[in-house]
Amino acid sequence: MDLMGMMGKLKETQNKIEETKKRLDTVLVDEQSTDGLLKVTMTANRKIKSLSIDDTLLEDKEQLEDYMILVLNKAIEKATRVNETELDAVAKMDMPMIPGMDNLFK
Repeated sequence: MDLMGMMGKLKETQNKIEETKKRLDTVLVDEQSTDGLLKVTMTANRKIKSLSIDDTLLEDKEQLEDYMILVLNKAIEKATRVNETELDAVAKMDMPMIPGMDNLFK
């Protein structure tokens, strides 16, 4: 087993993962309530970029809170799926096959 070659490959994979994480800051995920009154855009790294609240929601604090929870959770789930898919692809594509290491990516 070529340990030096494997260490180099590991470092290369780490660099690619870091590059992918940076790129995911530019990947935007949009989500909205079914009636379109509340909209959110966040990065695939789950940072909120914009939030749009229709004026009608401002009249009902409880409804607004419900909308926020629902829409933000849906956006976070969607962003997480994109994030994990991208990072898994990089890790699996470039990772040298080391016995026992495949469990780290599950």
